[in-house]
Amino acid sequence: MGRFSIILLVIVLICSVARNAVYFCESQVVNCSESDFTALVEFKNGLNDPEDRLYSWKSSNCCEWRGIGCDSSSGAVTSIDLHSPYPGGSDSSKRYVSWNLSGEISPALLKLKSLTYLDLSFNAFQDIQIPKFLGSLRNLQYLNLSKSGFSGIIPPELGNLSSLQYLDVSSDFSSLSVDDFQWIQGLRSLKHLQLSQVDLSLVGSSWFDILQELPFLTDLYLSGCGLSGSLSSYKLVNFTSLAAIDLSFNPFKSTFPHWLANISSLEYADLSYCSLNGRIPLGLSELPSLSYLNLAGNNNLSASSHKFFGGSWTNIEVLDFSSNNLHGKLPDTMRNMTFLTDFSLMSNNLNGEIPSSIGKLCNLVHLDLSGNNLTGSLPETLVGLQSCSSRTPLPSLVSLRLSNNKLVGKLPEWLGHVSNLMELSLRYNLLEGPIPDSFGTLKNLTDLGLGGNQLNGTLPESLGQLSELTSFDVSDNQLTGIVTEVHFMKLSKLRILHLSSNSLILNVSYDWIPPFQVGNLDLGSCNVGPSFPAWLHHQGSIKFIDLSNATISGPIPQWFWEMTSNLSLLNVSHNLLTGHIPNPFDVTPFADIDLSNNLFEGQIPLPSVEIELLDLSRNKFSGPIPPHISESMPNLVFLSLSGNNLTGEIPKSIGDMLILEVIDLAENYLTGSIPSSIGNCSYLKALDLGNNNLFGPLPSSLGQLLQLQSLHLNNNNISREIPISFKNLTSLQTLDFGDNRLAGTIPSWLGDGFSFTSLGIIRLRSNAFSGVIPAKLSTLSSLQVLDLANNNLTGPIPTSFGNFTAMEEERKTNKFLQFAFYRGAYYEESLVVNTKGSFQKYTKILSLVTSIDLSQNNLSGDFPAEITNLRGLVVLNISGNQISGHIPENISNMHQLSSLDLSSNKLSSVIPPSISSLSFLGYMNLSNNNLSGRIPYTGHLSTFDNSSFVGNSGLCGAPLVAKCQDDDSVTDSNEDDTDENEETDDAITGRWFYLSIGLGFSFGILMPFLILAMRKSWSEVYFAFVDKVVGKLIPQNTERRPIKGY
Repeated sequence: MGRFSIILLVIVLICSVARNAVYFCESQVVNCSESDFTALVEFKNGLNDPEDRLYSWKSSNCCEWRGIGCDSSSGAVTSIDLHSPYPGGSDSSKRYVSWNLSGEISPALLKLKSLTYLDLSFNAFQDIQIPKFLGSLRNLQYLNLSKSGFSGIIPPELGNLSSLQYLDVSSDFSSLSVDDFQWIQGLRSLKHLQLSQVDLSLVGSSWFDILQELPFLTDLYLSGCGLSGSLSSYKLVNFTSLAAIDLSFNPFKSTFPHWLANISSLEYADLSYCSLNGRIPLGLSELPSLSYLNLAGNNNLSASSHKFFGGSWTNIEVLDFSSNNLHGKLPDTMRNMTFLTDFSLMSNNLNGEIPSSIGKLCNLVHLDLSGNNLTGSLPETLVGLQSCSSRTPLPSLVSLRLSNNKLVGKLPEWLGHVSNLMELSLRYNLLEGPIPDSFGTLKNLTDLGLGGNQLNGTLPESLGQLSELTSFDVSDNQLTGIVTEVHFMKLSKLRILHLSSNSLILNVSYDWIPPFQVGNLDLGSCNVGPSFPAWLHHQGSIKFIDLSNATISGPIPQWFWEMTSNLSLLNVSHNLLTGHIPNPFDVTPFADIDLSNNLFEGQIPLPSVEIELLDLSRNKFSGPIPPHISESMPNLVFLSLSGNNLTGEIPKSIGDMLILEVIDLAENYLTGSIPSSIGNCSYLKALDLGNNNLFGPLPSSLGQLLQLQSLHLNNNNISREIPISFKNLTSLQTLDFGDNRLAGTIPSWLGDGFSFTSLGIIRLRSNAFSGVIPAKLSTLSSLQVLDLANNNLTGPIPTSFGNFTAMEEERKTNKFLQFAFYRGAYYEESLVVNTKGSFQKYTKILSLVTSIDLSQNNLSGDFPAEITNLRGLVVLNISGNQISGHIPENISNMHQLSSLDLSSNKLSSVIPPSISSLSFLGYMNLSNNNLSGRIPYTGHLSTFDNSSFVGNSGLCGAPLVAKCQDDDSVTDSNEDDTDENEETDDAITGRWFYLSIGLGFSFGILMPFLILAMRKSWSEVYFAFVDKVVGKLIPQNTERRPIKGY
């Protein structure tokens, strides 16, 4: 009972105190003056308030109104805070836009004589200027008009606010500007200045000196103001109290301002994206208060990372040097940056290994070292785990980005124990080994990016436990094994799934319903078949599908075509899909559609909406190209219908698709003439109409295609001369008019090396060209293939042909010849070359092929010795002409020759012995000439049989039957040998015979590997036929690769 009395007494006392407190507070409520009340009502009447934010502005005491502050003793209004409660549209709902105040700002504010604080930020005062009268609010200390839609020139009258300490008029859309910065000098009390996104491009270079006259300035924000000039030329005088400076996104194009390292009070510095260059001063690391430093995006700032990050960095929390030119190794002393939370060195030139001492960075939240040259393996263990209270590796780490480096070795086990990790990106390194099972314990992981490595083994089933995972990318690895429903068991939040380019077999039940709804699915080159995956029926949110080369056969189910209206990418190329495509088919506007390399039939289907990429190549489509194709796809960029059974004429309307970059209609049965309207496609980079039945002249309008890089009109019946307008096609890299009926002379303008600087391939074979070969062709510095065979050309081979720059040296680097890149798609160059007595098609290693083929013409004159200067030439064919003279002795300089055909000419004299040193020569034909003397049948020449030499009546010796005169004396001398040596000779011969077999076998096995070991480019040329073999073993698309990267 006594205990209850005590509790009751306490309650009574509390109630008494509370009542007195309420009474005291009520007695302290002040009333605003009548003049202030009237001024505020007048101010409100000028505003538009669609959400009635000012509903409280109805009572008689304005000091109780929302957003109004009054002096506690006098009741005078001292502050107005009407900033939007939803700045920047923080909620996605459009209804919050209506919370923004608009209208006019009434001069009645001038009646508020005690006003010190005014905040109208994040509203919508569109298309009105900042009122000049605000400069008369002499007691104002705080003014924030940021991101409220004001436009025009900031009134210089604001310079009268001598008591102002805080000014923020930053803009979102650069709708505000300042043309004279002098008024800033009047703000003698200013501490905080925020003018970001205000156009200051007209203030000149005086802005820096003016700002230094503000003695109390501590915070300066001038991001994106259009300032320029040399920052380093300014002299630091009065910025000794500056704590924060933001000059980001201004095009200074200056060396780094070293004065920044002298501001000892500096805490925050952002000079990102300022086009700065030069060395970063080491003194920045010694600034005692610096916690934030951002120099990202300058591209040309340099420093030794080992020295720079080896400094003090006493209080540093954020360091961002991404997209610059820092070099060297990361030092172990980084472990001293114990306050570091964010560290980004993305896209620099760092090398060396990642130090294990990063384990001491217990507060590190974000680490981005992607896009460097880091080598070695990830640390097997981390040093300093005992320094962190949790005793776990990097306990605060949320994001780890190490992609696009050269990291090797296995994934360390500790990565699976970084408990707070949400993003792990190790894409495009050289990592190998299995994916650790422990990754399945990263319960917070949302983004797992391991694509583009050499990881092997199976996919751990434990990854199916990552319930927060939204992005899952293990594409482009060497993973094997079966993927089942268990791998996706709890991945209900998954939105991106990339398993492509592995040897994975997706084995799920027919009626499987995935727990996820992906938007981006890439299973290219996985074994998804044999039939179209039924589980896709349940993926109603999908927008990007890549099932290319997925061993799927049979028809695509009708239900799939009923759910494609949301698709932005559909790639089912390189399968064995059959049937007809709905016509029209539904996709989302501007989609990319790749159905190439299948067995689809019927007429060419068109989409129901505009799309930008359509690849139906290498199928069984038939019939004509739809005559009004441009009406369905006026903004098409990439069109490939090659390798089908299309008939009829090319519709003229194709010229109405004005932004086309690729037109590939090759390998069909198209007839008629080439539409002149194609000349309207001014963005065209690749035009391939080869292997059809087109006829008529070349339209001169094609000369308008100034961006054209690849032009194939081969294997048709095109006639007459090449129009002079084609001299305007100066962007050409490939010109293939072979196997037509073109006549006239080869135009001399084609040899204008100053105009055709990139022209690498000229193929005019099998036409009716006549006259002499223009000597000016030798000025084409990029020419690597010249094929003029099987024409009616006369005259000599120009001696200047020894000056082809691109053939003078060995081509050591294989570059894929690909044009018109568009969203991962491209047109891939290919060419048929007469080499080693047959025609071979080159694609993947075409850039390594160098060839001159002048065969089957009526050329005369001596064999030009100057051609032997072409040390990088791989194929030389001048057969079937009237070439005379002798084979030059220094033909051995052409050590890259793989195919040499000089047959059916009038060459005389002896075969130079030096020719036997051409060790890469795989084909040689010297037949049907007037050569004489003994064949130097030694070295590499001894690998050729008599077919290479027949038809030369003066030649003798092996491998021909005809003996040379001195062969008889050698025979007589052998007959004089004594019988007593016969047995010994026979025994020796036998032993040498078997020994030579062993040596020959060993040499034959080892030689290719020796070639590979000596120089990679030799092997690529030596084994040119690999291109053909690869094309048979691996499904290829000569127009484009599977689209990725969405």
